[in-house]
Amino acid sequence: MNSNPNLIEIENLAVEFKTDEGLVHAAKNISFSIPKGKTVGLVGESGSGKSITSLAIMRLIASPPGKITNGKILFDQKNLLTLPEAEMRKVRGNRISMIFQEPMTSLNPVFTVGDQISETLILHQKLSKKAAWEKSIDLLNQVGIPKPAERIKSYPHEMSGGQRQRVMIAMAIACEPELLIADEPTTALDVTIQKQILELLANLKEKYKMSMLFITHDLGVIGDIADEVVVMYKGNIVEKGPATNIFSKPQHPYTKGLLACRPSLDRNPNRLPVVSDFMSEDGKEKPYDMSQLKQKKTNRVSSDEQNPVVLEIKNLKKYFPLKKGFLGGTQSYVKAVDDVTLKVRRGRTLGLVGESGCGKTTLGRTILRLVEPSEGSILYNGTNITSLDRESMRGMRRKMQIIFQDPYASLNPRMTIGAAIAEPMYIHNIGKNKKERSDIAASLMKKVGLEASMLNRYPHEFSGGQRQRVCIARALAVRPEFIICDESVSALDVSIQAQILNLLFDLQDEFNLTYVFISHDLAVVKFISDDIAVMYNGKVVEYNDAISIYENPQHDYTKKLLSAIPKGIS
Repeated sequence: MNSNPNLIEIENLAVEFKTDEGLVHAAKNISFSIPKGKTVGLVGESGSGKSITSLAIMRLIASPPGKITNGKILFDQKNLLTLPEAEMRKVRGNRISMIFQEPMTSLNPVFTVGDQISETLILHQKLSKKAAWEKSIDLLNQVGIPKPAERIKSYPHEMSGGQRQRVMIAMAIACEPELLIADEPTTALDVTIQKQILELLANLKEKYKMSMLFITHDLGVIGDIADEVVVMYKGNIVEKGPATNIFSKPQHPYTKGLLACRPSLDRNPNRLPVVSDFMSEDGKEKPYDMSQLKQKKTNRVSSDEQNPVVLEIKNLKKYFPLKKGFLGGTQSYVKAVDDVTLKVRRGRTLGLVGESGCGKTTLGRTILRLVEPSEGSILYNGTNITSLDRESMRGMRRKMQIIFQDPYASLNPRMTIGAAIAEPMYIHNIGKNKKERSDIAASLMKKVGLEASMLNRYPHEFSGGQRQRVCIARALAVRPEFIICDESVSALDVSIQAQILNLLFDLQDEFNLTYVFISHDLAVVKFISDDIAVMYNGKVVEYNDAISIYENPQHDYTKKLLSAIPKGIS
């Protein structure tokens, strides 16, 4: 009988990649263990080496360009790194299983979810097609998919993001593995869906007596699920220990920074700390006074009725036709925006919050007439923009801009950053010539914390946080008064998110900007907003100043959203 308390032991693991710029050391002699029946949280920013570590455990490092150059991964007293590939295939997906970050790229779009779950059972459990199909239905039921006998015939695109993630979990637990690796399984999910997924994973872990390696960039999520925490930074483990110790007495400055930079409900700081406040680039600790977090945004939470109303929405509706009748007439509609009335005052931020599908993004796009309203009026500085012709609306868009959720999809991959920032200036006749527009672009790059020398680079040469800064610079290029931020920080690491939120604050103060900030993350919305509108099924169900919404929520849906926030960050 094996008396070792650890299911898996990683010893001095080193992984490197050959790139055009030379060798990249993605994991540098890292060592940690995963105890039997326990959850280990692996935490760090993008590029820290956490996903590479999980791929090494699964022996999924692509070679070339990747190579495991050192170390052991001991599982059941066998070194996985030296197992013949045929033996490793018996382990992979059967005894060790993995949930990948993006289910849509992990699921095959041309097969039903039932076919894909069944394949695992037929391969590893040697079940018949009929038995595998019946067990797949049971697995979908276990992970909370409604009407599993019907949904098993669905294709991935016919399911929501949360449902696709549940399908991935069903596939991962199909063979009742001893170790489940969950790589960022809740990133960019609504807080309520995130809570459901975390509870589901915890319940399944107990049911099947599994160990779990849970990978994330968010320490707040880890606080709700992990027994032990391993913190990675630039390929190194900088801190590890019981989760309670990591949260109550973090030792490394990087861990302290990760904990401090996430907005929370019980603090109302004037700006968020960032990792660089706690640690220099060479890894040395910097003194930081945490009492700064107690400073309130008193200038922002006042009602400030003297500020003029910039945007007034009256009984706005946007309906999408859903079902056609026998003679071609529309029989039903999706009421994406359903009789919404709101006001936004100059220099203030309205937070628009709700789950996916509640209508908040459609409302934002309808305000700019990127989507035409079905009914109602949109007054901008007293002008009803719903009645403007196309040319007049183009002129109005110089004053009203939007920052989209995905900066990579927002930038033309064939256009340099300099050209992308200059393009709206050219359209709106800003700058006398190409040189002047280039000078303005260089100034804007500096304003958003980037170097002017980067203007000749292409989008793929930037990180996600840097690309979002470029999108902010491009929005500022036309000197707007009003900006809609549509989930503009939802997919970023918490430390990068803090930098972008601070930047938005600084730009608002400097240019007296007015924001509508759309997000599913209530902690972020509370930090940046003066007023908050909560949307549910196309309607605004609660509308008040930010402090009142959080201290005394009135609507059951608002209370539900607040209760779903991970306790580790509140």
